[in-house]
Amino acid sequence: MKKYIINILWGCVVTCMTFTACTDYLEKSPESTVSSEEAFKNFVNFQGFVEELYCCIPDFSKGYWTNSFNWGDDEFIVTTGSFHNVYAFDNGNYWNWMSEYDGWGASWLDSNDATTSMDDWVGDVSFKKRFWPLAWYGIRKANMGLENLELLTDATSEERNLIEGQLYFFRAWLHFTLMTYWGGMPYVDEVLPADQKLELPRLSCQETAIRIGEDLERAVQLLPIDWDNTTAGRRTLGKNRQRINKVMAYGYLGKNYLYAGSPLMNYESTGNRGYDAEFCQKAADAFAKLLTITEGGQSHHKLVDFSEYSSLFYSQNQGNKIPGYPEVIFQAPVFEAGKTRWGLALQYLPAVLGADGRCFSPTANYVNNYGMANGLPIKNAEQYDAESGYDPTDPWTGRDPRFYHDIVVDGDQMIIGTTDKESERYANLYNGGSYKSDINGSRSGYLLRKFTPDNNNDDDKGYDQNLLVHLSYMRLSDVYLMYAEAVLHGYGSPTSTAPGFGRTAVAAVNVVRERAGMPGVDAKFLGSKDDFMGEIIRERAVELSYEGHRFNDLRRWLLSGDARYLNKTAHDFDRGADGKPINLKERVVVTRVVENKHNWLPLKINDVTLYPGFGQNPGW
Repeated sequence: MKKYIINILWGCVVTCMTFTACTDYLEKSPESTVSSEEAFKNFVNFQGFVEELYCCIPDFSKGYWTNSFNWGDDEFIVTTGSFHNVYAFDNGNYWNWMSEYDGWGASWLDSNDATTSMDDWVGDVSFKKRFWPLAWYGIRKANMGLENLELLTDATSEERNLIEGQLYFFRAWLHFTLMTYWGGMPYVDEVLPADQKLELPRLSCQETAIRIGEDLERAVQLLPIDWDNTTAGRRTLGKNRQRINKVMAYGYLGKNYLYAGSPLMNYESTGNRGYDAEFCQKAADAFAKLLTITEGGQSHHKLVDFSEYSSLFYSQNQGNKIPGYPEVIFQAPVFEAGKTRWGLALQYLPAVLGADGRCFSPTANYVNNYGMANGLPIKNAEQYDAESGYDPTDPWTGRDPRFYHDIVVDGDQMIIGTTDKESERYANLYNGGSYKSDINGSRSGYLLRKFTPDNNNDDDKGYDQNLLVHLSYMRLSDVYLMYAEAVLHGYGSPTSTAPGFGRTAVAAVNVVRERAGMPGVDAKFLGSKDDFMGEIIRERAVELSYEGHRFNDLRRWLLSGDARYLNKTAHDFDRGADGKPINLKERVVVTRVVENKHNWLPLKINDVTLYPGFGQNPGW
């Protein structure tokens, strides 16, 4: 498989220290030492320094041979996968995210072999890109760059703005992601001397978000919409899509304020378990500016046609095409494409199709979020909604088109070509079927196919056909849904808009639904904020399913411990003579352990003992 990484401008790179030790300089030979004057004197050299920050964005879907990055109520792993975060988190063991407790090193947040070494920026290193060590490394590096801006003397104002804008963005994004999982953080905005005692206090979430917002506001002002339209960007014309730009900065400016205004972070900061309208207004305004750019045709971003929906998640036999364009807003570089073949592609298959048995499968309770093609949900609270037309005796007919794109149901064809396993050609997910197993198959009666082509199995060997699965941290449909949520809670109703932007909250949700051929939100959900918010929650569950959002969404909504989201269920059924399910029952398989302390991940003990102001999260 080919190796892919963001196109790098050559230049000098200066090493830096990690946050936690402050004395662990990276080993280097004397002849590799570069003076600050040389490293930062012109755009090419300085950009070489900045390029390393792109390698501080982990590929969260390829952190191990099989990958756990959906930790809410959305996914099972088989009982033999107890080393993965999703299994540990279901049991309330959030310590498992860190290398000290996860002996397998399977968490994309941390591992024993995580590195910031200068020798490990390119090549077969997806497993070594873990967020916790890279976050502190990257923050220090961004601060080092900002403190040396005065040395950039041989540069145009455009080149200086590009350098400065990237540095502010990365400092903000790394702090934002830390805040997302661990809560309010010290905001490190200077290069901390090795001999200085650490004294930076932990801020509240909203205090942290304000600091993040200040950096992102600076980035918005400094960065272009498209690097291809800059003089400096012509050096890498056509290869600038992943470079930090104004659209990315607006996207995270809005997301930062929306998170700050959401119930969890508002509660942590003020004791109020509702939304903070002022932060939500700021979020809506930032998203509105992004959407004004994209809808006005000033950038390449747009929703792909539903016929091309799979192109958001994978490419196959398409050379070096990275999935996501033109909808992706922000994603990690592709460090090594072969990790699709040897990890991610096979984890959604039962062992009978050639996988290693570490099968991840959608929970039945989550699959229930996929409503009917008429736009109505199949359930109202815990009861089936009679108005929807859902028939429990024919449960997979007439559903949302995304259901058929994302989910494998009993009887779906799985093997396309010749096979000596004719009995396995079609999915056997009924009671006693060969695809259904707590040990090496589906635990729920469903499989996931959102991220893989139909020939992804051991007979058709689609995983060997230059298959690249690459997921995004943010894409445009996510922005539309976040805009709708921010407008609802910032400006008051489903029919409200952000100033200067004509699209209402409900119209933004409908843009996403209509792309999939779905009707708009039914009028019966527009009478109250709570009713409409319920449809936003469901729409996010469907449109962004299994892309790593659900765990954070449930937490920020203070719904992670809600009884509606605790049980992970299976659909048990027999197959009737007509091939349709009979005797279908929903069975609780796992009840997630969620207490107040699970609002945040615990912090490393070695880090919280560095100094008194950097305390442990509550309950841990």
